[in-house]
Amino acid sequence: MASTFPDPAASAPAARPATDRPTRIESHGIDHIPDDERHGRPRELFSVWAAANVNYLSLVVGGALVLMGLSLGQAVAVIVVGNLFWLLTGVLAVSGPAAGAPSEVITRAMYGVRGNRVNNAVTGWMISVCYFALNLAAAAGAAFALVEKTGLHASTGVKVVVVLVIAAATLTIGVYGHALIVRLYLPITIALTTAFGVVGYAVLRHADFGYTPEAPLTGVDLWATVLGGVTLIASGPLSYTTSADFSRYLPAGTSKRAVVGWTALGGFLPSIVVCSLGALAATVVDMTDPQTALEAMLPGWFTPVFLLSLVLGTIAINAMTAYSAGLALQAVGLRVRRSLSVLADGTVAVALTLYALLVSNFLDTVSNVLELTVILLGPAMTVYAADILLRRNRYDGRALMDETRDSAFWYVAGVNPAGALAVVGGAAAAALCVDTAYTGPVARALGGVDLALPAGMAVSALLYTVLVRAVLMRGVLMRGRTPAGAVTPAG
Repeated sequence: MASTFPDPAASAPAARPATDRPTRIESHGIDHIPDDERHGRPRELFSVWAAANVNYLSLVVGGALVLMGLSLGQAVAVIVVGNLFWLLTGVLAVSGPAAGAPSEVITRAMYGVRGNRVNNAVTGWMISVCYFALNLAAAAGAAFALVEKTGLHASTGVKVVVVLVIAAATLTIGVYGHALIVRLYLPITIALTTAFGVVGYAVLRHADFGYTPEAPLTGVDLWATVLGGVTLIASGPLSYTTSADFSRYLPAGTSKRAVVGWTALGGFLPSIVVCSLGALAATVVDMTDPQTALEAMLPGWFTPVFLLSLVLGTIAINAMTAYSAGLALQAVGLRVRRSLSVLADGTVAVALTLYALLVSNFLDTVSNVLELTVILLGPAMTVYAADILLRRNRYDGRALMDETRDSAFWYVAGVNPAGALAVVGGAAAAALCVDTAYTGPVARALGGVDLALPAGMAVSALLYTVLVRAVLMRGVLMRGRTPAGAVTPAG
Protein backbone atom coordinates (compact mmCIF):
# COMPACT_ATOMS: atom_id res chain seq x y z
CA MET A 1 0.00 0.00 0.00
CA ALA A 2 1.27 3.47 -0.83
CA SER A 3 2.83 5.49 1.99
CA THR A 4 0.65 8.55 1.59
CA PHE A 5 0.05 9.56 5.21
CA PRO A 6 -2.30 12.54 4.75
CA ASP A 7 -3.52 14.27 7.90
CA PRO A 8 -7.12 13.42 8.81
CA ALA A 9 -8.57 16.57 7.18
CA ALA A 10 -7.11 15.72 3.77
CA SER A 11 -10.34 14.22 2.50
CA ALA A 12 -12.37 17.44 2.72
CA PRO A 13 -12.30 19.33 -0.60
CA ALA A 14 -13.27 22.99 -0.88
CA ALA A 15 -13.55 25.75 -3.47
CA ARG A 16 -10.34 27.09 -2.05
CA PRO A 17 -9.17 23.84 -0.49
CA ALA A 18 -9.31 23.60 3.27
CA THR A 19 -6.26 21.36 2.94
CA ASP A 20 -4.10 24.33 1.93
CA ARG A 21 -5.00 27.44 3.89
CA PRO A 22 -2.44 29.62 5.69
CA THR A 23 -4.36 29.56 8.98
CA ARG A 24 -4.54 25.75 9.10
CA ILE A 25 -1.86 23.10 9.29
CA GLU A 26 -1.47 21.67 5.79
CA SER A 27 -3.20 18.31 5.69
CA HIS A 28 -1.39 16.82 2.72
CA GLY A 29 1.94 15.13 3.01
CA ILE A 30 3.46 13.11 0.20
CA ASP A 31 0.03 12.01 -1.00
CA HIS A 32 -1.36 13.05 -4.38
CA ILE A 33 -3.10 16.44 -4.65
CA PRO A 34 -6.47 15.91 -6.43
CA ASP A 35 -7.35 18.18 -9.34
CA ASP A 36 -10.19 19.86 -7.43
CA GLU A 37 -7.72 20.99 -4.76
CA ARG A 38 -5.25 22.57 -7.20
CA HIS A 39 -5.04 26.35 -7.12
CA GLY A 40 -2.71 29.31 -7.37
CA ARG A 41 -0.63 30.98 -10.08
CA PRO A 42 2.98 30.41 -11.12
CA ARG A 43 3.99 33.98 -10.21
CA GLU A 44 3.51 33.06 -6.54
CA LEU A 45 6.67 30.97 -6.87
CA PHE A 46 8.81 34.08 -7.36
CA SER A 47 8.44 35.37 -3.80
CA VAL A 48 8.76 31.84 -2.37
CA TRP A 49 12.22 31.49 -3.88
CA ALA A 50 13.22 35.14 -3.53
CA ALA A 51 12.59 35.21 0.23
CA ALA A 52 14.87 32.23 0.66
CA ASN A 53 17.69 33.85 -1.29
CA VAL A 54 17.85 37.39 0.05
CA ASN A 55 20.07 36.19 2.86
CA TYR A 56 23.32 36.40 4.77
CA LEU A 57 24.81 33.31 3.14
CA SER A 58 24.72 34.94 -0.29
CA LEU A 59 26.67 37.93 1.07
CA VAL A 60 29.25 35.58 2.58
CA VAL A 61 29.66 33.59 -0.62
CA GLY A 62 30.01 36.72 -2.74
CA GLY A 63 32.69 38.06 -0.43
CA ALA A 64 34.47 34.70 -0.45
CA LEU A 65 35.05 34.96 -4.21
CA VAL A 66 37.16 38.10 -3.75
CA LEU A 67 38.95 36.52 -0.79
CA MET A 68 39.84 33.61 -3.10
CA GLY A 69 41.84 36.05 -5.24
CA LEU A 70 39.44 37.08 -8.00
CA SER A 71 39.09 40.65 -9.25
CA LEU A 72 35.69 42.29 -8.90
CA GLY A 73 34.87 41.73 -12.57
CA GLN A 74 35.86 38.07 -12.40
CA ALA A 75 33.85 37.56 -9.22
CA VAL A 76 30.71 39.07 -10.77
CA ALA A 77 31.13 36.88 -13.87
CA VAL A 78 31.42 33.79 -11.65
CA ILE A 79 28.31 34.86 -9.72
CA VAL A 80 26.28 35.16 -12.93
CA VAL A 81 27.44 31.82 -14.36
CA GLY A 82 26.98 29.93 -11.09
CA ASN A 83 23.47 31.28 -10.62
CA LEU A 84 22.41 30.15 -14.09
CA PHE A 85 21.91 26.74 -12.44
CA TRP A 86 18.65 28.13 -11.07
CA LEU A 87 17.25 27.21 -14.49
CA LEU A 88 17.62 23.56 -13.48
CA THR A 89 15.71 24.25 -10.26
CA GLY A 90 12.97 25.74 -12.43
CA VAL A 91 12.94 22.74 -14.76
CA LEU A 92 12.47 20.36 -11.84
CA ALA A 93 9.56 22.45 -10.56
CA VAL A 94 7.44 21.69 -13.66
CA SER A 95 7.04 18.09 -12.50
CA GLY A 96 4.99 19.27 -9.50
CA PRO A 97 1.86 20.41 -11.38
CA ALA A 98 2.19 17.45 -13.79
CA ALA A 99 2.18 14.85 -11.02
CA GLY A 100 0.38 16.67 -8.22
CA ALA A 101 3.07 15.19 -6.00
CA PRO A 102 6.26 16.43 -4.33
CA SER A 103 9.73 15.77 -5.68
CA GLU A 104 10.28 13.12 -2.99
CA VAL A 105 7.62 10.96 -4.67
CA ILE A 106 8.24 11.89 -8.31
CA THR A 107 11.80 10.56 -8.02
CA ARG A 108 10.34 7.05 -7.68
CA ALA A 109 10.21 7.24 -11.47
CA MET A 110 14.01 7.63 -11.56
CA TYR A 111 15.11 5.30 -8.76
CA GLY A 112 12.26 2.87 -8.18
CA VAL A 113 10.18 2.48 -5.03
CA ARG A 114 12.98 1.09 -2.87
CA GLY A 115 15.84 2.95 -4.52
CA ASN A 116 14.02 6.21 -3.93
CA ARG A 117 13.98 5.60 -0.19
CA VAL A 118 17.77 5.61 -0.21
CA ASN A 119 17.76 8.73 -2.40
CA ASN A 120 15.47 10.53 0.03
CA ALA A 121 17.40 9.41 3.08
CA VAL A 122 20.63 10.91 1.73
CA THR A 123 19.88 13.79 -0.66
CA GLY A 124 16.47 14.58 0.78
CA TRP A 125 16.81 14.23 4.54
CA MET A 126 20.40 14.00 5.76
CA ILE A 127 21.79 16.84 3.66
CA SER A 128 18.73 19.02 4.42
CA VAL A 129 19.10 18.57 8.18
CA CYS A 130 22.80 19.47 7.97
CA TYR A 131 21.97 22.62 6.02
CA PHE A 132 19.27 23.43 8.56
CA ALA A 133 21.81 23.19 11.39
CA LEU A 134 24.37 25.34 9.56
CA ASN A 135 21.84 28.03 8.73
CA LEU A 136 20.42 27.96 12.24
CA ALA A 137 23.90 28.45 13.68
CA ALA A 138 24.47 31.42 11.37
CA ALA A 139 21.16 33.01 12.39
CA ALA A 140 21.95 32.37 16.04
CA GLY A 141 25.24 34.28 15.68
CA ALA A 142 23.38 37.35 14.42
CA ALA A 143 20.76 36.95 17.13
CA PHE A 144 23.42 36.71 19.85
CA ALA A 145 24.88 40.02 18.61
CA LEU A 146 21.40 41.55 18.67
CA VAL A 147 20.92 40.37 22.26
CA GLU A 148 24.26 41.90 23.28
CA LYS A 149 23.17 45.27 21.84
CA THR A 150 20.25 45.30 24.26
CA GLY A 151 22.75 45.17 27.13
CA LEU A 152 21.95 41.55 28.01
CA HIS A 153 24.91 39.16 28.22
CA ALA A 154 24.58 36.23 25.82
CA SER A 155 25.23 33.52 28.38
CA THR A 156 24.87 29.83 27.64
CA GLY A 157 21.28 29.86 28.88
CA VAL A 158 20.43 32.88 26.76
CA LYS A 159 22.01 31.24 23.71
CA VAL A 160 19.93 28.11 24.18
CA VAL A 161 16.75 30.18 24.44
CA VAL A 162 17.67 32.20 21.33
CA VAL A 163 18.28 29.04 19.28
CA LEU A 164 15.00 27.55 20.47
CA VAL A 165 13.03 30.72 19.64
CA ILE A 166 14.48 30.91 16.11
CA ALA A 167 13.84 27.20 15.59
CA ALA A 168 10.26 27.55 16.87
CA ALA A 169 9.50 30.35 14.40
CA THR A 170 11.06 28.34 11.59
CA LEU A 171 9.24 25.11 12.40
CA THR A 172 5.90 26.88 12.83
CA ILE A 173 6.09 27.96 9.20
CA GLY A 174 7.28 24.50 8.14
CA VAL A 175 4.49 22.75 10.06
CA TYR A 176 1.70 25.00 8.75
CA GLY A 177 3.18 24.34 5.35
CA HIS A 178 2.63 25.35 1.76
CA ALA A 179 -0.15 27.93 2.05
CA LEU A 180 1.54 29.83 4.88
CA ILE A 181 4.83 29.83 2.96
CA VAL A 182 3.11 31.27 -0.11
CA ARG A 183 1.25 33.87 1.98
CA LEU A 184 4.20 34.96 4.15
CA TYR A 185 7.03 34.97 1.66
CA LEU A 186 5.84 37.95 -0.38
CA PRO A 187 5.94 40.36 2.61
CA ILE A 188 9.17 38.69 3.77
CA THR A 189 10.68 39.29 0.33
CA ILE A 190 9.63 42.95 0.45
CA ALA A 191 10.99 43.42 3.99
CA LEU A 192 14.31 41.73 3.21
CA THR A 193 14.68 43.62 -0.08
CA THR A 194 14.16 46.89 1.76
CA ALA A 195 16.71 46.01 4.43
CA PHE A 196 19.29 44.79 1.94
CA GLY A 197 18.61 47.88 -0.15
CA VAL A 198 20.02 49.95 2.71
CA VAL A 199 22.97 47.57 2.95
CA GLY A 200 23.45 47.90 -0.80
CA TYR A 201 23.44 51.70 -0.63
CA ALA A 202 26.11 51.64 2.09
CA VAL A 203 28.23 49.13 0.17
CA LEU A 204 27.99 51.02 -3.13
CA ARG A 205 29.11 54.23 -1.41
CA HIS A 206 32.34 52.61 -0.25
CA ALA A 207 33.06 49.95 -2.88
CA ASP A 208 36.17 50.00 -5.07
CA PHE A 209 34.72 49.32 -8.53
CA GLY A 210 38.17 49.03 -10.07
CA TYR A 211 39.40 46.50 -7.54
CA THR A 212 42.03 43.96 -8.57
CA PRO A 213 44.08 41.85 -6.13
CA GLU A 214 47.69 42.80 -5.47
CA ALA A 215 48.81 39.58 -7.11
CA PRO A 216 46.26 38.81 -9.88
CA LEU A 217 45.67 35.14 -10.61
CA THR A 218 46.75 33.80 -14.00
CA GLY A 219 46.85 30.53 -15.89
CA VAL A 220 45.92 27.33 -14.06
CA ASP A 221 45.49 29.13 -10.73
CA LEU A 222 42.93 31.47 -12.27
CA TRP A 223 40.95 28.66 -13.90
CA ALA A 224 41.04 26.59 -10.73
CA THR A 225 39.66 29.52 -8.73
CA VAL A 226 37.02 30.42 -11.30
CA LEU A 227 35.71 26.85 -11.56
CA GLY A 228 35.82 26.47 -7.78
CA GLY A 229 33.83 29.69 -7.46
CA VAL A 230 31.23 28.59 -9.99
CA THR A 231 30.82 25.32 -8.06
CA LEU A 232 30.46 27.24 -4.80
CA ILE A 233 27.73 29.47 -6.25
CA ALA A 234 26.01 26.59 -8.06
CA SER A 235 25.82 24.52 -4.88
CA GLY A 236 22.93 26.80 -3.80
CA PRO A 237 20.48 26.05 -6.64
CA LEU A 238 21.74 22.46 -6.88
CA SER A 239 20.71 21.86 -3.28
CA TYR A 240 17.07 22.40 -4.28
CA THR A 241 16.26 19.10 -5.96
CA THR A 242 12.86 19.49 -4.25
CA SER A 243 11.39 22.45 -6.14
CA ALA A 244 8.27 20.46 -7.10
CA ASP A 245 7.31 20.53 -3.39
CA PHE A 246 6.29 24.17 -3.82
CA SER A 247 4.61 23.91 -7.24
CA ARG A 248 2.56 20.74 -6.80
CA TYR A 249 -0.63 22.58 -5.81
CA LEU A 250 -0.75 24.43 -9.15
CA PRO A 251 -3.33 23.15 -11.68
CA ALA A 252 -2.05 20.41 -13.99
CA GLY A 253 -2.48 22.64 -17.04
CA THR A 254 -0.29 25.42 -15.66
CA SER A 255 2.18 26.83 -18.18
CA LYS A 256 5.50 25.01 -17.93
CA ARG A 257 7.38 28.09 -19.08
CA ALA A 258 5.78 30.15 -16.33
CA VAL A 259 6.70 27.60 -13.66
CA VAL A 260 10.31 27.41 -14.89
CA GLY A 261 10.56 31.18 -15.30
CA TRP A 262 9.12 32.31 -11.96
CA THR A 263 11.00 29.65 -10.00
CA ALA A 264 14.34 30.34 -11.69
CA LEU A 265 13.90 34.11 -11.55
CA GLY A 266 13.00 33.98 -7.86
CA GLY A 267 16.31 32.32 -7.10
CA PHE A 268 18.46 33.99 -9.75
CA LEU A 269 17.76 37.70 -9.27
CA PRO A 270 18.23 38.01 -5.49
CA SER A 271 21.23 35.69 -5.54
CA ILE A 272 22.91 37.79 -8.24
CA VAL A 273 22.27 41.04 -6.39
CA VAL A 274 23.15 39.90 -2.85
CA CYS A 275 26.22 37.88 -3.91
CA SER A 276 27.45 40.89 -5.90
CA LEU A 277 27.00 43.10 -2.84
CA GLY A 278 29.17 40.68 -0.90
CA ALA A 279 31.85 40.86 -3.58
CA LEU A 280 31.67 44.67 -3.66
CA ALA A 281 31.98 44.85 0.12
CA ALA A 282 35.05 42.62 -0.01
CA THR A 283 36.85 45.24 -2.11
CA VAL A 284 37.03 47.58 0.92
CA VAL A 285 36.48 45.52 4.11
CA ASP A 286 37.65 42.15 5.43
CA MET A 287 34.84 39.71 4.65
CA THR A 288 36.38 36.92 6.72
CA ASP A 289 33.99 38.25 9.40
CA PRO A 290 31.16 39.60 7.21
CA GLN A 291 28.76 40.53 9.99
CA THR A 292 31.27 42.74 11.82
CA ALA A 293 32.72 44.16 8.60
CA LEU A 294 29.32 45.17 7.22
CA GLU A 295 28.21 46.68 10.53
CA ALA A 296 31.17 49.09 10.26
CA MET A 297 29.79 50.38 6.95
CA LEU A 298 26.19 50.80 8.13
CA PRO A 299 24.63 53.69 10.07
CA GLY A 300 24.41 52.87 13.78
CA TRP A 301 20.61 53.05 13.91
CA PHE A 302 20.35 50.42 11.16
CA THR A 303 22.58 47.76 12.74
CA PRO A 304 19.78 46.11 14.78
CA VAL A 305 17.58 46.07 11.68
CA PHE A 306 20.41 44.48 9.71
CA LEU A 307 20.93 41.77 12.33
CA LEU A 308 17.19 41.11 12.48
CA SER A 309 17.06 40.80 8.69
CA LEU A 310 19.81 38.17 8.83
CA VAL A 311 17.70 36.16 11.26
CA LEU A 312 14.52 36.60 9.19
CA GLY A 313 16.25 35.53 5.98
CA THR A 314 17.57 32.40 7.65
CA ILE A 315 14.13 31.57 9.03
CA ALA A 316 12.72 31.82 5.50
CA ILE A 317 15.28 29.50 3.96
CA ASN A 318 15.20 27.04 6.85
CA ALA A 319 11.40 26.81 6.87
CA MET A 320 11.54 25.61 3.26
CA THR A 321 14.36 23.21 4.12
CA ALA A 322 12.41 21.81 7.09
CA TYR A 323 9.27 21.48 4.97
CA SER A 324 11.03 19.43 2.29
CA ALA A 325 12.99 17.41 4.84
CA GLY A 326 9.70 16.44 6.46
CA LEU A 327 8.38 15.17 3.14
CA ALA A 328 11.63 13.29 2.59
CA LEU A 329 11.27 11.57 5.96
CA GLN A 330 7.80 10.40 4.95
CA ALA A 331 9.10 9.21 1.59
CA VAL A 332 11.82 7.20 3.33
CA GLY A 333 8.99 5.23 4.93
CA LEU A 334 8.35 6.87 8.30
CA ARG A 335 4.61 6.50 8.82
CA VAL A 336 3.80 9.79 10.49
CA ARG A 337 1.95 12.92 9.44
CA ARG A 338 3.94 15.59 7.63
CA SER A 339 3.58 18.03 10.53
CA LEU A 340 5.23 15.55 12.91
CA SER A 341 8.00 14.70 10.46
CA VAL A 342 8.87 18.42 10.18
CA LEU A 343 9.11 18.63 13.97
CA ALA A 344 11.34 15.55 14.01
CA ASP A 345 13.69 17.19 11.48
CA GLY A 346 13.79 20.37 13.52
CA THR A 347 14.55 18.51 16.72
CA VAL A 348 17.56 16.81 15.15
CA ALA A 349 18.80 20.07 13.60
CA VAL A 350 18.42 22.00 16.88
CA ALA A 351 20.31 19.29 18.76
CA LEU A 352 23.15 19.44 16.23
CA THR A 353 23.22 23.24 16.41
CA LEU A 354 23.32 23.39 20.21
CA TYR A 355 26.02 20.72 20.31
CA ALA A 356 28.04 22.67 17.78
CA LEU A 357 27.64 26.06 19.47
CA LEU A 358 28.13 24.91 23.04
CA VAL A 359 30.29 21.79 22.95
CA SER A 360 32.46 21.36 19.87
CA ASN A 361 33.32 22.48 16.36
CA PHE A 362 30.87 19.99 14.90
CA LEU A 363 29.52 22.48 12.37
CA ASP A 364 33.01 22.98 10.98
CA THR A 365 33.11 19.28 10.25
CA VAL A 366 29.62 19.35 8.74
CA SER A 367 30.54 22.39 6.65
CA ASN A 368 33.53 20.54 5.20
CA VAL A 369 31.33 17.55 4.39
CA LEU A 370 28.75 19.77 2.69
CA GLU A 371 31.45 21.15 0.40
CA LEU A 372 31.43 17.69 -1.13
CA THR A 373 27.66 17.49 -1.60
CA VAL A 374 27.94 18.86 -5.12
CA ILE A 375 29.47 15.48 -6.00
CA LEU A 376 26.10 13.89 -5.33
CA LEU A 377 23.64 16.74 -5.83
CA GLY A 378 24.88 17.59 -9.34
CA PRO A 379 24.23 14.08 -10.71
CA ALA A 380 20.96 13.77 -8.74
CA MET A 381 19.58 16.99 -10.21
CA THR A 382 20.76 16.04 -13.70
CA VAL A 383 19.04 12.64 -13.57
CA TYR A 384 15.82 14.33 -12.43
CA ALA A 385 15.97 16.91 -15.24
CA ALA A 386 16.82 14.23 -17.81
CA ASP A 387 13.83 12.14 -16.72
CA ILE A 388 11.51 15.13 -17.12
CA LEU A 389 12.80 15.70 -20.65
CA LEU A 390 12.71 12.02 -21.63
CA ARG A 391 9.15 11.57 -20.35
CA ARG A 392 8.08 14.97 -21.71
CA ASN A 393 7.04 15.77 -18.13
CA ARG A 394 4.26 13.17 -18.18
CA TYR A 395 3.81 11.76 -14.69
CA ASP A 396 0.79 9.98 -13.26
CA GLY A 397 0.65 11.12 -9.65
CA ARG A 398 -1.72 8.34 -8.59
CA ALA A 399 0.50 5.65 -10.13
CA LEU A 400 3.48 7.12 -8.29
CA MET A 401 1.66 6.53 -4.98
CA ASP A 402 1.70 2.76 -5.49
CA GLU A 403 4.58 1.17 -3.54
CA THR A 404 3.60 -2.46 -4.08
CA ARG A 405 5.40 -4.98 -6.27
CA ASP A 406 2.71 -4.34 -8.91
CA SER A 407 3.72 -0.69 -9.11
CA ALA A 408 4.69 0.70 -12.50
CA PHE A 409 7.77 1.99 -10.70
CA TRP A 410 8.89 -1.21 -9.01
CA TYR A 411 11.34 -1.89 -11.84
CA VAL A 412 13.91 -4.52 -10.74
CA ALA A 413 13.49 -5.55 -7.08
CA GLY A 414 12.21 -2.04 -6.36
CA VAL A 415 15.19 -0.28 -7.95
CA ASN A 416 15.50 1.46 -11.30
CA PRO A 417 19.00 0.43 -12.43
CA ALA A 418 19.19 3.36 -14.86
CA GLY A 419 18.77 6.00 -12.16
CA ALA A 420 20.93 4.23 -9.59
CA LEU A 421 23.81 3.60 -11.99
CA ALA A 422 23.61 7.10 -13.46
CA VAL A 423 23.90 8.78 -10.06
CA VAL A 424 26.64 6.44 -8.85
CA GLY A 425 28.54 6.86 -12.12
CA GLY A 426 28.16 10.63 -12.09
CA ALA A 427 29.21 10.85 -8.44
CA ALA A 428 32.26 8.68 -9.14
CA ALA A 429 33.29 10.90 -12.06
CA ALA A 430 32.83 14.00 -9.89
CA ALA A 431 34.84 12.47 -7.04
CA LEU A 432 37.79 11.92 -9.39
CA CYS A 433 37.73 15.60 -10.37
CA VAL A 434 36.98 17.34 -7.08
CA ASP A 435 39.34 19.69 -5.24
CA THR A 436 37.70 20.74 -1.97
CA ALA A 437 38.11 18.80 1.26
CA TYR A 438 40.30 16.41 -0.70
CA THR A 439 41.89 16.43 -4.15
CA GLY A 440 40.88 13.80 -6.70
CA PRO A 441 43.42 12.35 -9.13
CA VAL A 442 42.08 14.26 -12.13
CA ALA A 443 42.13 17.57 -10.24
CA ARG A 444 45.66 16.79 -9.05
CA ALA A 445 46.82 16.11 -12.60
CA LEU A 446 45.26 19.40 -13.75
CA GLY A 447 46.99 21.42 -11.06
CA GLY A 448 43.95 21.85 -8.83
CA VAL A 449 41.35 22.62 -11.49
CA ASP A 450 38.04 21.29 -10.09
CA LEU A 451 35.87 19.80 -12.84
CA ALA A 452 33.65 17.85 -10.45
CA LEU A 453 30.46 19.73 -11.33
CA PRO A 454 30.55 19.47 -15.14
CA ALA A 455 32.04 15.96 -15.07
CA GLY A 456 29.44 14.58 -12.66
CA MET A 457 26.52 16.15 -14.47
CA ALA A 458 27.69 15.15 -17.95
CA VAL A 459 28.37 11.52 -17.01
CA SER A 460 25.08 11.11 -15.13
CA ALA A 461 23.05 12.64 -17.99
CA LEU A 462 24.72 10.41 -20.57
CA LEU A 463 24.41 7.25 -18.48
CA TYR A 464 20.77 7.84 -17.62
CA THR A 465 19.72 8.58 -21.18
CA VAL A 466 21.56 5.59 -22.62
CA LEU A 467 20.45 3.16 -19.91
CA VAL A 468 16.79 4.19 -19.97
CA ARG A 469 16.54 3.76 -23.72
CA ALA A 470 18.51 0.52 -23.78
CA VAL A 471 16.62 -1.16 -20.97
CA LEU A 472 13.21 -0.01 -22.20
CA MET A 473 13.97 -1.50 -25.57
CA ARG A 474 14.43 -4.87 -23.85
CA GLY A 475 11.19 -4.35 -21.92
CA VAL A 476 12.86 -4.94 -18.56
CA LEU A 477 12.04 -1.74 -16.69
CA MET A 478 8.37 -1.73 -17.61
CA ARG A 479 8.14 -5.52 -17.36
CA GLY A 480 6.66 -5.71 -20.82
CA ARG A 481 4.00 -3.09 -20.07
CA THR A 482 3.51 0.63 -20.50
CA PRO A 483 1.01 1.49 -17.75
CA ALA A 484 -0.44 4.90 -17.11
CA GLY A 485 2.07 6.99 -15.25
CA ALA A 486 5.02 5.06 -16.65
CA VAL A 487 5.23 6.85 -19.97
CA THR A 488 7.86 5.44 -22.25
CA PRO A 489 10.54 8.10 -22.79
CA ALA A 490 10.65 9.88 -26.10
CA GLY A 491 13.13 8.95 -28.76
